[in-house]
Amino acid sequence: MTESAPLDDKAPKKAKKAAQPTTWQSELKSIVLLLLAVLAFHSFIAKPFYIPSESMLPGLEVGDQIVVTKFPYGWSFVSPTIPNPINILKTPFLSPEDAADNSWFVQLPHMDGRLFGHLPERGDVVVLSPPGRNVDYIKRLIGLPGDRIELRNGIPIINGVPVRHDPQPDLLLPVDENTKCLGDYNNYPGALTQGKDGKMYCRLPIVRETLPNGRYYNIIQFNDRPSVDNYPPVTVGPNQVFVMGDNRDRSADSRVPEFEEGLGGPIGWEQLGGRAEFITYSLNGSQRWYNPLSWIGALRSGRAGTSLRPARTPN
Repeated sequence: MTESAPLDDKAPKKAKKAAQPTTWQSELKSIVLLLLAVLAFHSFIAKPFYIPSESMLPGLEVGDQIVVTKFPYGWSFVSPTIPNPINILKTPFLSPEDAADNSWFVQLPHMDGRLFGHLPERGDVVVLSPPGRNVDYIKRLIGLPGDRIELRNGIPIINGVPVRHDPQPDLLLPVDENTKCLGDYNNYPGALTQGKDGKMYCRLPIVRETLPNGRYYNIIQFNDRPSVDNYPPVTVGPNQVFVMGDNRDRSADSRVPEFEEGLGGPIGWEQLGGRAEFITYSLNGSQRWYNPLSWIGALRSGRAGTSLRPARTPN
């Protein structure tokens, strides 16, 4: 009969690690670290941006959600994402007009220059903060430092050379709660039309604009605002840029004085917050925040993934 070996009290034993209870302090720490990581990503890499106006039609519609990268031009005082809890909490109680100027983020004091700065390329779609205002605009970059810019009858002239304009077929833009084809200076006289399908559309005149570097894109050109269709010559200063909306007669940009909510001429490149890259999704305005199912029905088809980088003519 075989006897079992005596137990060796000195043999190593597997210690059972006691489960540590989760404390509210550890949970709070995890949440804070996650929040800091998100804010760092928003500040230095990329952030989402909602299109609130028609100034960049036809490429960008009200209700488009896009991605803006922060690093292509380096970083400036407008880059950091610093939450403003007071503004966030009061937003639901504001009118749509007041909410548009109610930034959820704190802006740092103005500082000239950029860290690891790179000049944009002509034709980029950029997000910027107007001087002295803590809001975001989205425009197309037309002029670089040293350029002489003017407009005659809606045609930009860069360094004495008119930009190429090629008329395109009219765009029939579906009318929905975000695209109404009417309203104050954004109205489009005679543009509201009924399609063969019985639905209402906004008929918009399209022109293909080709910049000196060969990049091209479509704009809307009514030529019904002489104050912006004819702009006197201006030289873009060092570390400045000149921007315009693609909806040329319905945009507050470098051609429009500050008292009309424009930019009042070229702006410092430190006002640039980033470059628009692509559309993630688009909503027609019929969604209601209290009804998640309505968000599905409000999605516009065919817009997700659309690049916002302009095409270029072959050399």
